[in-house]
Amino acid sequence: MLPAADELAEVLLDLAVPHEDIGELVRMSRRVTDDPELRQALEASVAELVRGVGEIGTGLDLPELDWASGPLQRCFPVYVFVAALPYTRAYHRERGVPDEVSRRTLADLGRHMAVHRRRYGVAGVHAVWWFGHHFRGELYQLGRLQFERARLGRRTGTALAAAGLDVGPGTPCLNLHIPDFLGPLTPAACDRSLALAAEFFARCFPEEKYRVATCHSWLLDRQLTHYLPAGSNIVRFQQRFRLAREDKEPADTDPVEFVFGDPGLPVETLPRRSALERAVGDHLRAGGHWYHGHGWFEL
Repeated sequence: MLPAADELAEVLLDLAVPHEDIGELVRMSRRVTDDPELRQALEASVAELVRGVGEIGTGLDLPELDWASGPLQRCFPVYVFVAALPYTRAYHRERGVPDEVSRRTLADLGRHMAVHRRRYGVAGVHAVWWFGHHFRGELYQLGRLQFERARLGRRTGTALAAAGLDVGPGTPCLNLHIPDFLGPLTPAACDRSLALAAEFFARCFPEEKYRVATCHSWLLDRQLTHYLPAGSNIVRFQQRFRLAREDKEPADTDPVEFVFGDPGLPVETLPRRSALERAVGDHLRAGGHWYHGHGWFEL
């Protein structure tokens, strides 16, 4: 189920796996293919991953790897995703997904490995569960933003119906995500992504009519406008959305994780090198909290 060792490095490069991790991944792959227990775990994981390819919101629950903690345990999901590639790419071809969109979408694996190394200093995959969206054909990288085929939840769907839209819980929507390591979130980059998405989904998923885009993120916390300039990229991103609701429970670790790279950093040590760093850290140091906003706009 895995490519031969001399081909595996090329596949890992296509997935944007950090160069410093490729050699070790190639060496460890022999253990995965030669050990019956690991091979069985790989097969079970791939079966779970590709179950319901193309469906929306099925969730991912990979079997636990009963193996001593170490590089192989941390990196085992990489082999699962590599082994699942033929299924994902077949679905992409069936839907007419352009090769460059497929490649950039699945290269998010390497980005999450870079996030893992930034936080822990070793190879591994950050947020393994997240890749069910990519490898099941739910999520696509289109320019600066990622677009997830989704359905309105109960609370958001009810709020949008109350706002006068002909939608409700269960209505198809596009959920926007903002990847790290891709430069500033400029209005021009967002406009380009939305234009690409309009063309992409009309061509590849013509039977799914998307009336609204949604975003569920701490970046939509309106408190940011008290700290950031009116013309900042984040404030202008917020201005695209109407808020369906705001969470009541604090989500303080989310901005710390995404801005500083580690959700466990002590608040008093957070740097103040940029306007966003100062906003996140100063607000927390003053006893404030950050919250998720749930926003939407019509497409």
